[in-house]
Amino acid sequence: MDTAALIAVIGVAFFFTYTNGFHDSANAIATSVSTRALTPRAALAMAAVMNLAGAFLGSGVAHTVSSGIIETPTGSQGMIILFGALVGAIAWNLTTWYFGLPSSSSHALFGGMVGAALAGGTGVIWSGVIDKIIVPMIVSPIVGLICGYLVMLGILWLFRKANPHKAKRNFRVAQTASAAAMALAHGLQDAQKTMGIVVLALTIGGHQSSQDIPVWVKISCATMLSLGTYAGGWRIMRTLGRKIIELDPPQGFAAESTAATIMYITSYVFKAPISTTHVITSAIMGVGATKRVRAVRWGVAKNIVLGWFVTMPAAALVAAIVYWITDLIFG
Repeated sequence: MDTAALIAVIGVAFFFTYTNGFHDSANAIATSVSTRALTPRAALAMAAVMNLAGAFLGSGVAHTVSSGIIETPTGSQGMIILFGALVGAIAWNLTTWYFGLPSSSSHALFGGMVGAALAGGTGVIWSGVIDKIIVPMIVSPIVGLICGYLVMLGILWLFRKANPHKAKRNFRVAQTASAAAMALAHGLQDAQKTMGIVVLALTIGGHQSSQDIPVWVKISCATMLSLGTYAGGWRIMRTLGRKIIELDPPQGFAAESTAATIMYITSYVFKAPISTTHVITSAIMGVGATKRVRAVRWGVAKNIVLGWFVTMPAAALVAAIVYWITDLIFG
């Protein structure tokens, strides 16, 4: 039963990574596709490859997820907690994907972990939740908004005397690099989150005693994220690429460069699992505001931000219900 439970949890974790890929593929490529810097299929292929590469660039975020959010549960109860957490996150991912809302897969996972842990009577490391999740969740979009605005102002000033058509053509080429950087950062952040869950499952199952991430776990999580990315998330791509603001190539480059830089810093310096969705969306808003404040469709932006705050409690509630039902049947 314990082995079957472990296999089931790891399988659900891989499926969560797949949904994460197609849910968040828009984060990396929506701006490049909307400005026609890349064709949709070329953009998705590039993002899938860079997601795969990014997954091998670090492990700090994975360690935070596996040991910094909830106390390590034990036995079959621990497996049920992880199962509930993952199902809660998957349910929220699929719901927001259906409605084209760019919510955070990361915070759906964290909310699921907290909700299932509370339902199962396992301790939550609230200091870790606040320091590594809540504070970055609030700060990173603000930083993305401000930095996106400032980076775009800098580009406008530097290229104020350039030929507009030539500049846009060059920025369309530059967007290939900025989209690749964004996809690499997405792999660095999001593949590690599932790696942390799998390591936690292996620890609960008695198959691992250290925080080291086995190579097969890295390869599996990276592959599933890449496959999900290549499947594409067209509904959310339309929201990010068109509904917030109509982007041109310089704006797309500024938004992607800003978001990617923030994600690299938080991954390596703070080891904080931030949301790629929050960062790229706020960067797009900041970039768009340089044109004129009314150029940003703030009504759409308001609905997106509202979704950010609902994500964790909604996923936590679903995870708790799934835990109770699963525990009733198998506990």
